[in-house]
Amino acid sequence: MRAFVIDDYKQPLRESEVPEPVVGERDVLVDVGAAGVNQLDEKLRTGEFKQILPYAMPLVLGHDVAGTVVRTGAQVQGFAPGDRVYARPRDHRIGTFAERIAVDEADLAPAPASVGLVEAASLPLVALTAWQALVVKGQVKPGQRVLIHAGAGGVGSIAIQLAKHLGAHVATTASGKNADFVRDLGADVVIDYRAQDFEQELAGYDLVLDSLGGENLEKSLRVLRPGGKAIGISGPPDPAFAREQGMNPLLRLAIAALSRKIRKQAKRAGVTYEFLFMTADGAQLREVADLVDQGVLRPVVGQTFPFAQTPQALEALTRGGLRGKVVVTAA
Repeated sequence: MRAFVIDDYKQPLRESEVPEPVVGERDVLVDVGAAGVNQLDEKLRTGEFKQILPYAMPLVLGHDVAGTVVRTGAQVQGFAPGDRVYARPRDHRIGTFAERIAVDEADLAPAPASVGLVEAASLPLVALTAWQALVVKGQVKPGQRVLIHAGAGGVGSIAIQLAKHLGAHVATTASGKNADFVRDLGADVVIDYRAQDFEQELAGYDLVLDSLGGENLEKSLRVLRPGGKAIGISGPPDPAFAREQGMNPLLRLAIAALSRKIRKQAKRAGVTYEFLFMTADGAQLREVADLVDQGVLRPVVGQTFPFAQTPQALEALTRGGLRGKVVVTAA
């Protein structure tokens, strides 16, 4: 079947013929109707995560899928051929830039009924990231103050909506041209990152969701109230992540060193820092689908590309400036 692969880190994405997926007893074979494009795809391509998430080459990229069930493994009970589904396949089983993919049923959920496959494909990775940051790690409560960076992006556009649903007061950073857009999503305060310094404008926040890292993350610590929490999705990874991944002691030490500076800064400020590397979760995607069908969450698709232009779709994402997600449509 047709798929888009990299032959090694830092190599360009190219079309290739690859074997049909092997369907295990608990797998669901999905005909790909659309595939979301994520920054994680580019970070894997460039080798940014090769120490913590090594892959064998050649590698089919792609972390989001929406499509139709073709067939199911012998022990699958919750899905049947013809079902419309969506998923973020688990690590080491990615590969949605292809005509078909076998997905573990635990990672799969019925697609939202109120939107098409393109909109559904824009959701899994970013919606799971927002859910795990705000609901699982952040445990956001009504009345809390939440800062979400890059509010017009893939994660930010969903996180703003989810935070408002949870009852939070939401601030976000965005360009001036996107100010009305993020307000429409639910942002109460919009900081134009090109003209304003969010550290000078905000204080006393309970939670920051940071997707940028570096200096932006360091400044984010200083807008938190004592006891507040910064959750980073661009890194650096922390010791808890290393333990969760079952890394060897040497790699755990290396991971701890990467985040030592930011963790020390957080401790001095009386706040905490946690790294989030989202995990596949079909049950959480069912919750997301319900919120979409209730009108609480609105998928944001910034641009679509045909399957043959998957490399161009990845390039468009890395150039930036788009609202929401880039999505590749079926071959």
